[in-house]
Amino acid sequence: MMNYFFNARASDLRTEVLSGITVALALVPSSIAFSMIAGFSPLVGLYSSFVMGIVAAIFGGRPAMITASAGAIAVIFVGLIDELKQTYPEITGDEIIQYVFLTVIVGGVLQIVFGLLRLGKYMRLVPAPVLFGFLNGLAIIIFTSQLTHFYETDSDELLASHPLMMLIGFTIITMLLIWGFPKITKVVPSSLVAVIVVSLVVIGFSIDTKTVGDTLKEGQSIQGTLPPLTIPNIPDFWAGLIIVLPYAGILAVVGLLESLLTLNIIDQKTNSRGNSNRECLGLGAANVASGFFSGMGGCGVLGQSLLNINNGARNRISAIIAALLILIFILFGAKLVELLPMAALIGLMFMVAIDTFEWASLKIYKKMPTSDVIVMVLVTLITVFTHNLAVAVLIGILIAALAFAWENAIKIRVKGRIDLEGVKQYQVIGPLFFASVGNFEEKFDVEKDPAQVVIS
Repeated sequence: MMNYFFNARASDLRTEVLSGITVALALVPSSIAFSMIAGFSPLVGLYSSFVMGIVAAIFGGRPAMITASAGAIAVIFVGLIDELKQTYPEITGDEIIQYVFLTVIVGGVLQIVFGLLRLGKYMRLVPAPVLFGFLNGLAIIIFTSQLTHFYETDSDELLASHPLMMLIGFTIITMLLIWGFPKITKVVPSSLVAVIVVSLVVIGFSIDTKTVGDTLKEGQSIQGTLPPLTIPNIPDFWAGLIIVLPYAGILAVVGLLESLLTLNIIDQKTNSRGNSNRECLGLGAANVASGFFSGMGGCGVLGQSLLNINNGARNRISAIIAALLILIFILFGAKLVELLPMAALIGLMFMVAIDTFEWASLKIYKKMPTSDVIVMVLVTLITVFTHNLAVAVLIGILIAALAFAWENAIKIRVKGRIDLEGVKQYQVIGPLFFASVGNFEEKFDVEKDPAQVVIS
């Protein structure tokens, strides 16, 4: 059993534990932010990151991959909440959250069905330009999402001069520590060192700068209990199921796309192979568990997964540690976590964004076919402007497929000759399919051909 979680040849226990701690610190502000997107309590996002993180770490198909609450999933609930308010004008927040839990459970079941049908392997058909565009778009999103912390909470106004300068200064210091510390030693992840050093300086010298607690709304806290078991209480279950089913389907598709793309990217960066069908099952089980334990669901998160990989983690232990620490923060460490300076976490995520961006794509674009460049840029732009990664990837795959069809359609060649018996022999060279039919027909001279024609 121990070999399932830990392989000494890939890493060591210290690296896994330290990386898990770093990932947990990075997950706290993002989980809070995703909760607020949908208007939930911060605990809903944190519960989801804990439950999903530990279930997916144990049962998922990709060691060292981080699964937690995600922004792409949170956005889905905005539409669900609007529809519920239109359908039931007097509905309360406590009643709305029951529909959310049901949506997450149903979405998880759909993902399990997807895995049982063994459809996850088809994600490997995603073309490289789509992956490049996905990575570049996500890197830009990670970077720009941190810029909101330089503004007043729930305001379009920049922070006052002194707090702004302090925030920028400590963010730069964090990034320099993450960049420079590996040149001294790689025994401890530089990202963890940077967060600890900056936090000790800010807290030790009582420096006035933005903290995790400042991102919470008045009266909110991340202090809580164990995730409460919740059976969705829907007054008219079947009517409620009809309402949530479309959103559950979107949740299932978006979650699968993000998780399986994350799995593919980690495979490439680690020269290893995850199990995509098993990831579908693990993600589905994690969402079902999240819905029953007061969570908002989620999927694989690329930013934190790359952070984990860059720290040297290669096994399931790091993801389990990260999930357990989220729970410890909720139960015992809320006050301490709320004191953490946002500059340390902003700098950490800025470095994640820099590592996520596929810089090689800027060097090789001149060598790429024009269609590949268009696909890569389009996926990046759609990702950045819509934040809908599923739509961006699907459109990218569609355009890439059409470009492939067109390129192969024009490659078809037909050689014609009349043999000694007066039979016209046509030799077709190239793929014959729907897109090449037009070119195929143009190669024949029907009016002048003899009565007997052979197509080979």
